[in-house]
Amino acid sequence: MAAALAAGRRVAGRARPGPPGRGCGDATGWGQRERSYWRALRRRVLGPPAPPFADPCQVGAPVLRAAAAAVGPERLGGPELRKLRAALAAGLRRGPCLGLSAPQLGVPLRVFAAELSPARCGRYPPEMRRAHRIEPFPLRLLVNPALRVLDSRLVTAPEGCASLKGFSAYVPRHWAVHVSAGVDEHGEPVSWEATGWAARIIQHEMDHLDGILYIDRMDTRTFTNVGWMELLD
Repeated sequence: MAAALAAGRRVAGRARPGPPGRGCGDATGWGQRERSYWRALRRRVLGPPAPPFADPCQVGAPVLRAAAAAVGPERLGGPELRKLRAALAAGLRRGPCLGLSAPQLGVPLRVFAAELSPARCGRYPPEMRRAHRIEPFPLRLLVNPALRVLDSRLVTAPEGCASLKGFSAYVPRHWAVHVSAGVDEHGEPVSWEATGWAARIIQHEMDHLDGILYIDRMDTRTFTNVGWMELLD
């Protein structure tokens, strides 16, 4: 197995040495990123991708662990925010996600979008919808939002994240919150009082703006690879 792995390592079509054996339990991220010849050629011709990215950054990207910067008033309503709004909306629906922050698309600004369509609500079991008040809401984009807790009761429920694909865990969140002092992409004030699932989504996205991931708040014993049953099948 180690020989086969070594033979398969390629960077721009050339083999490079690696550590002896990378099986279960071995360290990862030991060297440079591997690229196939065609990926390297494409990058050389087209150049590196520029944010906002089409796909969310994955855990390990520095932008996910840094506090995002506030958006200056001179940028409100400008082409940069319009482009970011379009990218966030497209990412939400392509995911599909319930919330997506600018840092997840490589843009270190205090902006996030959220949406819960009626069709998406219908995918949850009725008991879960009632228990966690899972109700639809339209697409919302918030710029420089501030959070205030309205109901400090902590409710634990499963969460996933587009930046940690394939995993989930149970995370405690406050039952009700209010987003204030935020504006939309045009600079119009936004006020959003949310309970249940909407409040959970808001708290998850607000954490992203401060470089916090749900794995920092989760019950570690519930951390799950969502495909574990298929892996054993």
